[in-house]
Amino acid sequence: MQFPESWLRAFCNPALDSERLADVLTMAGLEVESLAPVAPPFSGVVVGEILSAEPHPNADRLRVCRVDVGQGAPLAIVCGAPNARAGIRVPCARVGAVLPPGDDGRPFEIRVGKLRGVESHGMLCSARELGLSDDHGGLLELAPDAPVGRDIREVLALDDRIFTLKLTPNLAHCLSVYGVAREVAALTGTPLQTPTFAPVAPRLGDVLPVRVQAPDLCGRFTGRVIRGIDPTARTPEWMVQRLARCGQRSISALVDISNYVMFELGRPSHIFDLDRIHGGLQVRWARAGETLTLLNGQTVTLDETVGVIADDQGVESLAGIMGGAATAVSNATRNVYVEAAFWWPRAIAGRARRFHFSTDAAHRFERGVDPSTTREHVERITQLILDICGGEPGPIDDHVLNVPQPQPVTLRVARAAQVIGMPLTQAECAEPLRRLGLSVTEGEGTLTVTPPPYRFDVQLEEDLIEEVARVIGYDRLPDTPPLAPVEPRVRPESQRSIHALRRQLAQLGYQETINFSFVEERWERDYAGNPDPIRLLNPIASHLSVMRSSLLGSLLAVLKHNTDRKVPRVRLFEVGRVFRRDPSVPDSDTTVAGIDQPRRVAGLAWGDESALQWGVPARPVDFYDVKGDVEALLAPRRAVFEPAQHPAMHPGRCARVRLDGRDIGFVGELHPRWRQAEGWLQAPVLFELDLDAVLQRPLPSAQPVGRHHPVQRDIAVVVREAVTHAELMAAIGEVAAQQPWLRDAVLFDVYRPKVAGAGGLAEGEKSLAVRLTLERHDANLTDDEIDAVVQSVLQALQQRIGARLRA
Repeated sequence: MQFPESWLRAFCNPALDSERLADVLTMAGLEVESLAPVAPPFSGVVVGEILSAEPHPNADRLRVCRVDVGQGAPLAIVCGAPNARAGIRVPCARVGAVLPPGDDGRPFEIRVGKLRGVESHGMLCSARELGLSDDHGGLLELAPDAPVGRDIREVLALDDRIFTLKLTPNLAHCLSVYGVAREVAALTGTPLQTPTFAPVAPRLGDVLPVRVQAPDLCGRFTGRVIRGIDPTARTPEWMVQRLARCGQRSISALVDISNYVMFELGRPSHIFDLDRIHGGLQVRWARAGETLTLLNGQTVTLDETVGVIADDQGVESLAGIMGGAATAVSNATRNVYVEAAFWWPRAIAGRARRFHFSTDAAHRFERGVDPSTTREHVERITQLILDICGGEPGPIDDHVLNVPQPQPVTLRVARAAQVIGMPLTQAECAEPLRRLGLSVTEGEGTLTVTPPPYRFDVQLEEDLIEEVARVIGYDRLPDTPPLAPVEPRVRPESQRSIHALRRQLAQLGYQETINFSFVEERWERDYAGNPDPIRLLNPIASHLSVMRSSLLGSLLAVLKHNTDRKVPRVRLFEVGRVFRRDPSVPDSDTTVAGIDQPRRVAGLAWGDESALQWGVPARPVDFYDVKGDVEALLAPRRAVFEPAQHPAMHPGRCARVRLDGRDIGFVGELHPRWRQAEGWLQAPVLFELDLDAVLQRPLPSAQPVGRHHPVQRDIAVVVREAVTHAELMAAIGEVAAQQPWLRDAVLFDVYRPKVAGAGGLAEGEKSLAVRLTLERHDANLTDDEIDAVVQSVLQALQQRIGARLRA
């Protein structure tokens, strides 16, 4: 909200300069976003009257003007403006005047000059040359009664300043100049000039029939008929100036009067062309399918949740938002109906945004406008119309049906002192509230306040505490350091940081994404196998209605976004919480009863294994590439990968990841059903792991360097085709647990004959070659000791997986 300082000081004029006044408002919660002068600095410019404008003898587009500037003899000034003519009053920069800087950034000083052989003793100015606007189509024409010779800054009040406030939604009572002045009076103790509006005596008996059919929409409706107005009357310059400095351009006298009262007193109103109203007015909820063409030219289709003002033939206005084009005033208007109403905030909130626009009226009504002053404001509008446009008013028709009934709110003085953080007496709490115009009843350690009708924000004890703090001033509140002991949460050495994990994933080529924790219900059903997800009571969008129990759906949505834009290769990861029902979870400072919130890390790879290059042939990423990335994340610990089933993954290309004997997640290709549904020719490979398990790392411990050389032995065993690498390593691991000299075992070759019987292998058999590493710290291993370990391995392989030594 913006307004000129002079208008504010007309209601309340504290002995503070502009900057100090801005500080007081900001420290009371009315943030002054900017404080700017109306015009840039310039001097020596006065009101001049053009006495004559003769053609220049040597130039077709120039005129030689005789200008009276109130100093005796007229000045001869050469001017090229198309509207330079005798009889008008314009800004005149005399010799020695300094105008605002031009494009070069330097002030422009007026000197005696000669234009095409004719001396010019000054300069006639446009609005742009004075820095008042960008209009340079001609001279700035002043009011005919502007005093000749008077400084233009004084005549146009150019030493004024513009306040721009950034108001929070609870400060609806400050959405007017008078509302801000009321706050200034409370904050500074300066008397407030409360406007009074004498009732305008009716000269007609005409009353427009009005029926309020929806008291839950409109609690009070006040109106008046005025006949015989002059719609072409010119808006007074003082009103045009104040509107312009509030950011509102002048439109017509009637519209300007309505806007002026809104900025002055905070009440939006509407003026109908009375002759275009058919029958009477009905205030009601719209009917589904009704349409209305608005003043902005937009045609909207309505439903039962939108309030309207209608006549006997149809809808004429969006209640509390914008009028309709059918009953808009124009130059042909002679009779008008002035309306001011109280619209319930909940009936207006969000309706304008539904139609993709916003209005000053909706902005105020959805926050709350005083229901007790509709009659007084109609009187104010009536008097302005009579003063500017003339006319004969009828009596005021006032319908009071359902206005808010303020409820008392009690403030505990001890509670206020605790929340504000400074010692306060009961008198120190009561005095700020009374200065704000609140009715205060004192009790034993309590203050009971009945808020006035214009304070929709005072409903709780905390609201009163805020009012006390605002009037005291936020800058005066003590800076109290926290008294609670601060104990740093030291991360144990056996756990690496999340940032280290993020950096490692980035080094592996993955890019981090951050997604909403609320997702589509379909994702939970398809990708997580969760038929009963946690639902949101008030989702930000209809499709984001449940909390996620898996990160995979979010990653697949990001992949879809990228593939739709032809991204050839995608590597993604996310670290975040998931949400699952778990009755065993208690309620505490960090948990919610019945909801488990574990942290997960998930990744996705799609496209080629590596970026396009000449050194490596292109191939699509596969299960083993991502499995290797998972192993790199968990290193130096070794995970076990077991075949498994997951709702989102391919039934034959999915593995459960086990670490230290417990399941920590899954890795696998996307299920063909979901791949086909998204239209991908290649299946993305995904993994999702428990974050806490991934962050754990063993502490390094010093080991003596062996003094004896390790020994390696290679064995090749024949096994059935169905035997897996995990089964092979498990059998050797049993031997290692009993034989401390067996340090390591690595599979280094797999042989399958192309022809059955080749290499001594029958059909359905394969050969696995394993390298065993043996080492003894206290002595060299003898051949007998080495052979004993190898035989133990062969025997274990024979017993566990039916292996035989390959000949």
